[in-house]
Amino acid sequence: MPRGSFTRIGWSALVLVAALAARLGASPQGHVFDLDGRAVDPLRDVTTVPATVLIFTATDCPISNRYAPELRRVHERFAERGVRFYLVYANPSDDAHAVRGHLKKFGYGIDAVRDPEHDLVRRARATVSPEAAVFDREGRAVYRGRIDDRFVEIGVARAAPTRHDLEDALTAILAGQPVATPETRAVGCFLADFRR
Repeated sequence: MPRGSFTRIGWSALVLVAALAARLGASPQGHVFDLDGRAVDPLRDVTTVPATVLIFTATDCPISNRYAPELRRVHERFAERGVRFYLVYANPSDDAHAVRGHLKKFGYGIDAVRDPEHDLVRRARATVSPEAAVFDREGRAVYRGRIDDRFVEIGVARAAPTRHDLEDALTAILAGQPVATPETRAVGCFLADFRR
């Protein structure tokens, strides 16, 4: 083996390992941004709160927009008990200006981040907007899915929900209980991989 070959192989292996770690859920720091363009990681420091909730949304998804009153209600109920909430905008065309306008239009008092490269989408395994992902204080995903069962399918909705899945999950976590149904199917606008 020529001198220096091992060094080149070693560097190649290191780069490959780093790339795989990023793909498998390493911290999204650097690809998730607050509305001032600063890199943030909403799942950092989860040990300081009982739960962290990511709500995947989009400015132009009518189903997400119909959930604004319910999300405000759930946020008001659980934020005062220490639960941290983030609205996650995963569509790259939802720039900071559009997100600020959306927050104002729907009266959200919830922190918002942009996830244009879908780092949080992959980490939470989210597929649609709106979809909730809840992480406990150890950083484990303990719930993923719908906010409630109002929407049965696209274009098919109940007059009122019969189950409040996100609220039930948070109630269980705060009571120190396991989440009874850790995964449900959310109905909404698909989160396409816009980077392709």
